Amino acid sequence: MRKLTPEEIAALERTGTTADNWSKIDVAEDFRPEQLRRCRLGGTVVIGSGATIVDAAVSDYRIGPRSRIEAVGLLQCRTRSAFGNGTPVATINENGGRTVPICDALSAQAAYLMALWRHRPQLVAALEAMVADVAEARTDTIGTIGADCTITGARLIREMRIGDRVAIEGASLLENGTLCDDVRIGIDVRATDFIAAERARIGGGTTLERCFAGESCILDKGFTATDSLFFANSHCENGEASAVFAGPYTVSHHKSTLLIAGFFSFFNAGSASNQSNHLFKSGAVHQAVHARGCKFASGAYIMAPAVEGPFTMVMGHHSHHHDTSALPYSYLLERKERSYLLPGANLTSCGTVRDIEKWPARDRRTVQRDVISFEEHNPYTAGAMLRAVDTLHTLEEQAPGSEEYSHNGVRIAATALQRGLTLYNRAIVASLGAMLERGASTERYDGGGRWIDAAGQFIAKSAAERIAERIETGELKTLGEVDNAFRCFDVHYDDYARSWAEQAYAAVLGHYPSAEEVREAIEAGANARAAMRRTTDADRQRDFSPEMAVGYGIDCDTEEERLRDFCNVRGEA
Repeated sequence: MRKLTPEEIAALERTGTTADNWSKIDVAEDFRPEQLRRCRLGGTVVIGSGATIVDAAVSDYRIGPRSRIEAVGLLQCRTRSAFGNGTPVATINENGGRTVPICDALSAQAAYLMALWRHRPQLVAALEAMVADVAEARTDTIGTIGADCTITGARLIREMRIGDRVAIEGASLLENGTLCDDVRIGIDVRATDFIAAERARIGGGTTLERCFAGESCILDKGFTATDSLFFANSHCENGEASAVFAGPYTVSHHKSTLLIAGFFSFFNAGSASNQSNHLFKSGAVHQAVHARGCKFASGAYIMAPAVEGPFTMVMGHHSHHHDTSALPYSYLLERKERSYLLPGANLTSCGTVRDIEKWPARDRRTVQRDVISFEEHNPYTAGAMLRAVDTLHTLEEQAPGSEEYSHNGVRIAATALQRGLTLYNRAIVASLGAMLERGASTERYDGGGRWIDAAGQFIAKSAAERIAERIETGELKTLGEVDNAFRCFDVHYDDYARSWAEQAYAAVLGHYPSAEEVREAIEAGANARAAMRRTTDADRQRDFSPEMAVGYGIDCDTEEERLRDFCNVRGEA
């Protein structure tokens, strides 16, 4: 970099460019005066090779090579800033009991430990210190714009750290934040105290305050969020979020939808779905947990506190503070102002299969800081189904011959209980077979015991606890090292999952399975998966039946024409 020559300063002034102090303007060796036109420069400004500034006011910023700034009201760094790094986000609990400080190196797994492992304060403090280290390393008195960026039509940009290949078009306000590489910011966006990770898309009048938008997230069409974390591939439009931990693939598309004070993951919110997080007694202190794969139908409502098990479909209003965590793949329905559960019913739905198959196909990430497990048959859901079978048998034993059972705020009809047992047992066989078929049988990778879903990653709880211990003792000193520890488990996931399946199968047999018994379990699993697929395919066929052709072929004269219109629009079943 070099200073401007007197001739260059004179040429700049002739084209309408001014500076508070020309001696504070540094340019690349190949700088040409035509790179700046009608600009107002204040404080320290560093202009990279090939960068252009047109009709803009810039104060205390470094402009990277080949970046273009045009028609920007004010690009300014007024004070020493960490650019959003270290901002506390009161996720899940609006009163701040689960606050997560954000930074541009934050992963879903590190945030999960900070938010949900509050029973280990030393762990949380160590992770918060790692975030503080990142914030200190990013702190500067001069803002940064990376290489090959385009910023046009923005009104006000203050205290921003902007990576490479970022495009900002028509933003209203960006303040105290970081935009990582390849981020896109659209018209009328207002965002303060925030981080947008790689390839995030924020547009269409979205408003963010104290938020983290993870890798390849899309927040658009007037979406509003405060104190919320959105991790990889989440896609939210139109609605509102407050104090939300949105794990990967959290989706909300409707104007009338509110996500508040809860943990979500691989979640889909129907129109007008809503939660309330306080009972007008102690304030906004309650929270809800909606495990992986939960869906809210249109108009669904839940009064926190409440918990649903993985892959639960929620329909209707529920205000009895249910806990169905022990009964995954269920339908939660409202009947006569009560909550009724159909255990395992979602195992027969083609929608569940579609969801599981579509998530990896829609993975837009390149950096992949968040570890995401896509396996359909895994120890987390299989273990939940084993516990579900125990739970249902216990209900039967406690009230033999009953027509209806009560469990943690929900009611279960006897017929639904029996069907749930059948569905769970078949799915357990399918999952055990699938896991035994993959991975190697080795004592090195012990996956026994309970597994958890750590914001998108299936991991043995014992392994997560070992990572926590390494953080607490100082063995893991940076967020990158923490992420690598989670990633190391993921690399050997199949071996850990097989270990879990072997131990679960041994518990059923009463002895460790022989090679022949493992082969039999693998074959039984394949048969069970085929039977399950026939069930979900039949469900799909029903969705393509003539009865579903209502509204098709409205000008057709024959049933054949109407069905042809239906098939041409919907595709073949």
